Amino acid sequence: MKVIDHINNAKETLISFEILPPLKGKGIQALYDHLDPLMEFKPAFINVTYHRSEHIFKKNPDGSFKKVEIRKRPGTESICAAIMNKYNVDTVPHLICGGFSVNETEDALINLNYLGIDNVLVLRGDAAKSETAFIPQPDGHKYASELLKQVVNLNNGIYQEEDLKNTQKTNFCIGVAGYPEKHFEAPNMDTDLAYLKQKVDGGADYIVTQMFFDNAKYYAFVAACRKAGINVPIIPGLKPIYSLKQMNVLPKTFHIDLPTELSKEIMQCKTNEAVEKVGEEWLLMQSKDLKKNGVQVLHYYTLGKPQIVSNVVKQL
Repeated sequence: MKVIDHINNAKETLISFEILPPLKGKGIQALYDHLDPLMEFKPAFINVTYHRSEHIFKKNPDGSFKKVEIRKRPGTESICAAIMNKYNVDTVPHLICGGFSVNETEDALINLNYLGIDNVLVLRGDAAKSETAFIPQPDGHKYASELLKQVVNLNNGIYQEEDLKNTQKTNFCIGVAGYPEKHFEAPNMDTDLAYLKQKVDGGADYIVTQMFFDNAKYYAFVAACRKAGINVPIIPGLKPIYSLKQMNVLPKTFHIDLPTELSKEIMQCKTNEAVEKVGEEWLLMQSKDLKKNGVQVLHYYTLGKPQIVSNVVKQL
């Protein structure tokens, strides 16, 4: 079932989760152990992230170095299928530009279609760790809007090989990312909204936001989107904060602000266990407020801490 159909048919606020694929070398049971405590809440869908390959240099016996490509978290497509099979819940694989040619992307979409997966979240993705700015793969997409167009083309039966005859149309529901505090590469919010509207006008069915810790910024973002003519559902992305280290890591990595009240509470904590308690209470406050104000879906980035999310959703 498509995400947009879940939203349109919902009679109350929906719950959804986002997970990471296991690190290479780990089994899928670790993923099931992560999801098991969350399934009692009957999530409408589960997002599975995709991580681009990285390049490392390995030393040869003669002292020279060779460049080796590795992918630390493979398996997004098969993980989505496994989750659907085990839990009978819809999944949303992430599609990224970085590290993929257009033909590799098409093959991934064909595989997803064969598996009966009819949702995708289209993202540009981050720059490689060795790069200071995003560099697309040769014959790959530079922008999420280009990747979106490829998905839309497949939905219309248009493949990379133009001479294919009697092609089957796919039927993907397409999500895109939105940034309540502006994408860090955009010069200003108006420009960022213009790019977002371009993706919606190009065929995106819904938006899911970057994490935020101040609901006022989400409400302001939604209002600005509506003013700009962006009228698709806007799903808030929510994440628990659970360690002292995240005080510095989250703003630096995701280019977001932590509210003064939250940061003051965290700075008074002496242990990560104390931070978890503060983070759980803050996430619950955010969730209750969003639900009270009629938000259609609460999307939780679980990312290694399912118990905190479970505790919050139980209290909703």
